[in-house]
Amino acid sequence: MRSLKPMRKQRILVVEDDPLAQGLLAAYLRKEGFEVETAIDGRGMHDALERAPVDLIFLDLTLPDEDGLVLTRKARSRWTTPIVVLTARTDRDARLTALELGADDYLVKPFDPEELVLRARNLLRRSGGGVRREQSRLKFGKWTLDLAGRALIDGDNTEVPLAPAEYKLLVALAKAPGRVVSRAHLLDAVAREDATERMIDVLISRLRRKLDDDPKKPSLLVTVQGAGYKLVGVEGG
Repeated sequence: MRSLKPMRKQRILVVEDDPLAQGLLAAYLRKEGFEVETAIDGRGMHDALERAPVDLIFLDLTLPDEDGLVLTRKARSRWTTPIVVLTARTDRDARLTALELGADDYLVKPFDPEELVLRARNLLRRSGGGVRREQSRLKFGKWTLDLAGRALIDGDNTEVPLAPAEYKLLVALAKAPGRVVSRAHLLDAVAREDATERMIDVLISRLRRKLDDDPKKPSLLVTVQGAGYKLVGVEGG
């Protein structure tokens, strides 16, 4: 019987400058099945978000280089990633300010780790993870991929219907503009238990037809022999 490919773990960024608190929180989240990245300050947080998108951020309000409320506002201006603010402060004003600036939830230290995980799972269920705001619309050729609306739009502003697997595959390629994406990564993106590398090839063929991309000499969805596929000419908007 064919073994099923494991689903991608959801990635959580923990921004906490206290080594003990950071270590305990990261260890507990990993135990619950999450992939965890850590940072000790605002600079580390921004560097982590630039390297790769995350699905959720736990952000301590008291950091050595920048106030957590300011970081919340800055992060929300660029990302849709859910943010849970962590702080020892119990005053109502701090809680309301964090929520007004874009935080999705607020936990006062010390908190129950089980409650933290439940809140994280609820937020992750409601959100689509972390999409960079300035990349919510991606353009390539005459096409626009609207990530917020989950739609492919042609040059005449007409929506082109996509099957769920086709949409997920196109998003994975569009988020890696000009870079080769392996079939293994595309299998993860499609997230179907019956997905095979042959299915990826079939989906690419369907997308080429919908994108009017010549299968014999494609200019958008390019095959890189032995490596995978890449989407050419993507620009964020």
